[in-house]
Amino acid sequence: MSDGNSVPEISVPLRGVRPKVLAVSSGGGHWVQMMRIKHAFDDCDVTFVTVHESYRAQVPDNQFYLVNDANIRTKLDLLRAARRLAWIVWTVRPDVVISTGAAPGYLALRFGRLLGARTIWLDSIANAEKLSMSGDRIGRSADLWLTQWPHLARPNGPHYTGAVL
Repeated sequence: MSDGNSVPEISVPLRGVRPKVLAVSSGGGHWVQMMRIKHAFDDCDVTFVTVHESYRAQVPDNQFYLVNDANIRTKLDLLRAARRLAWIVWTVRPDVVISTGAAPGYLALRFGRLLGARTIWLDSIANAEKLSMSGDRIGRSADLWLTQWPHLARPNGPHYTGAVL
């Protein structure tokens, strides 16, 4: 039993030799953070999803999908992104969905959860004063909910185990 301060562990049932990981992020700092942790998935089949075609060159040996950028203020773009992400999650059938943020990651975690994937949310290091809107909304639904700022950690999540940058 957890003492309330420990980070929950994630176990991933293996369907094959290597677990399938869907790594989803928006652009800019969210993508930089994802690139900082990508080696944690070296023993996995990783599919990357992001909002900029130019990022494909950074993950040449991995499957890569592009989704339009969207946020709560761009409702039609958000619907387009949701449709695309639902298709990606359905196609990839990941064992784990991880996101460093924002709206595309939120949507991917929601869809992944519906298909039985384990989910990880790593809130952006840029959110030093408070959690991101997406992180705050998805956190309690994620199997593992992390922050990169110790003062934002709470016993029931998000948890702090260190910073990426």
